[in-house]
Amino acid sequence: MSQTIPLHTGAWYGDHEIAVELPDSWQVAMSAPGTGRPLTDDEIRQRLRTPVGQPPIREAFRGCSRPLIILDDLNRPTPASLVVPTLLEELEEAGVSAGQVRILMGPGTHGAPAADALPKKVGQAAASACRLIVHDSRTDGVRIGRTSFGTPVLVNREVLESDAVIGVGGLYPNHTAGFGGGAKLAIGVLGFRSIANLHFRHKSAGWGSFDVGNAFRRDLDEIARMIGLETTISLLVDSQRRVVDCICADTHTYYADALESWKETFRTPGPGSSDVVIANAYPNDLSLTFVRMKGTAPFANARAGASRVVIAACPEGLGFHGLFPFMNVPRGHRARILAMRLPIILQRPGETSVKMGRRLLRQVRRRPPRSAPLPVTSPSIWLYRTAADRSDPLPEWVPDMRISSSWEEIVEGVMREQGGRASLKASLYACAPLQWIG
Repeated sequence: MSQTIPLHTGAWYGDHEIAVELPDSWQVAMSAPGTGRPLTDDEIRQRLRTPVGQPPIREAFRGCSRPLIILDDLNRPTPASLVVPTLLEELEEAGVSAGQVRILMGPGTHGAPAADALPKKVGQAAASACRLIVHDSRTDGVRIGRTSFGTPVLVNREVLESDAVIGVGGLYPNHTAGFGGGAKLAIGVLGFRSIANLHFRHKSAGWGSFDVGNAFRRDLDEIARMIGLETTISLLVDSQRRVVDCICADTHTYYADALESWKETFRTPGPGSSDVVIANAYPNDLSLTFVRMKGTAPFANARAGASRVVIAACPEGLGFHGLFPFMNVPRGHRARILAMRLPIILQRPGETSVKMGRRLLRQVRRRPPRSAPLPVTSPSIWLYRTAADRSDPLPEWVPDMRISSSWEEIVEGVMREQGGRASLKASLYACAPLQWIG
């Protein structure tokens, strides 16, 4: 006998439902956000047409000739196609045709998006009517100055050549800034040096932190002002990637209030003494790199010895993060990062900065060959890959992880790890990348 639990998987590649079966003898605590019903198309349209803290787009953008819409990439679950058509309607009322509108996808240092990423993100109609551009942080940065924190600002030339900029993104838990949203959308269209400086210059706020005044975010707010990102549309999505809230507002004033009103939506209890922690990586299950960065967040709170299972489709295979690569480190990457980090560290007074600088140097000089296995903790993470037959391949060996497309094999493996006991306590997180433990 078993208990069946429905989950979603394959963000941007089907967004389909699966059913996982767990033994009836397991005591399962499932954590899913209570987001309420999705907004209707009319409700989304009404919120876009009545911004908070600024005039409607049809009024504020009147007379513009080169408006730019900035979007996050597919590594974020933002369903921009639900808002872009209304944006184009608003701009049309302002006297701007769809053919004048440029849409810039900002992947930051993530890997280059697939050829069909932008049509998926904005919808086929907008993709056909507007000019589509993908930012490349390695080559597309034009330097425009520094922030008061000392961060060099290099930004895509299309941003500088625009007379109005609108950002479309979402509010999701994040390691560096606590939560995404607001000015953080600017990161996607910056040059590599700017993005690296932001991450190395400031201490991470921590996953799900509500400190909206942290230095990382204040630096970003300065950058957003410098590049003209004054209007932002933020979407809140549920565990099925449906829009449950939407706000169009002044980038610099709405964020604290929005986070205050939304922050409890995805609060979840920790796994406590659970024997098994299961994290569904949807809707951030595009690739293994980002599954490890975001989809495994609950594992940080698992007890020692607990079995850990992550569920993900990984349709784009390994994926890539240019700042924090996993298993596909480019040649010369460590030396390049060291050259960026050392000047920042050495600007900090005191003996600690000197020690950190020396430690970084030792890490580079003594790093193991790329082929050497990384240390493995026990037990390893089980990855249940839900769409292996329709996906890019993954490496045959992944450090600290065992990959299987058989759910039965994983359940059996977990029971062996737990000494063959039939009765286990399990915590299951329905959309781990959107949930924070508190």
